[in-house]
Amino acid sequence: MKALITGASSGIGRDMAYYLAGLGCELLLVARRKDRLQEIKKNVSVPVKIIVMDLLVEENVFKLYEKVKNENIDILINNAGFGLFGMFNKTDLNRELEMIDLNIKTYHILTKLFLIDFMKRNSGYILNVCSSAGFLVGPRLNTYYATKNYITKLTMGIYEELRHQKSHVHISALCPGPVATEFNKVAKGKFSIKEMPSQKVAKYGIDKMFKNKLIIVPGFTVKLGLFMNRFVPWKISMAISYRIQKRKYPF
Repeated sequence: MKALITGASSGIGRDMAYYLAGLGCELLLVARRKDRLQEIKKNVSVPVKIIVMDLLVEENVFKLYEKVKNENIDILINNAGFGLFGMFNKTDLNRELEMIDLNIKTYHILTKLFLIDFMKRNSGYILNVCSSAGFLVGPRLNTYYATKNYITKLTMGIYEELRHQKSHVHISALCPGPVATEFNKVAKGKFSIKEMPSQKVAKYGIDKMFKNKLIIVPGFTVKLGLFMNRFVPWKISMAISYRIQKRKYPF
């Protein structure tokens, strides 16, 4: 099998690359940091193709597809993304628009283009790395939560379309809680609860993807929290979320 992973230079994307390589899967790794990608290539025994590209630029997303569309890719993992802590009236608008471009538009474009190809041959896996935030409201991390809501619901809708068409193409949403990655450094905040190791999240996500699981939530605590949230009125849920986010980013 052959997998394309965006945001592969660190965190969940990097650890998914290592795990898939251990399963004998060939890799196409996309990120901006060439040295990080080369390190992965050096440490695995499967064929690896490195693509250094900034997917914040919409034109590059289409260029990426054109570059790899004839590679007979079996697995698309959309993982590139970032967050930004802060009150909505104080966060940087340009940075938020970049987040929307990367967290939504890049996922949307690649999911659509590869889905069409996968459906033509009636096989393939798409794993969108979302977040437990995709089911919640996130004051003080508003734009990030909104982007993850978009991709989570998009993934769910596509899953249902594929099910009705009895397709052998499978799509999943990986929705972890806090993960030990570079997210906090980029978002300029910190999590207030214990983070899961990214290696554990990566393995769990890949294993469940291969079992055709739609919503993949690593960790019992996060599963329980999302389940209980179904029974909580929105205003109470938002108030709880605000307090949690305030511990992450008290400014």
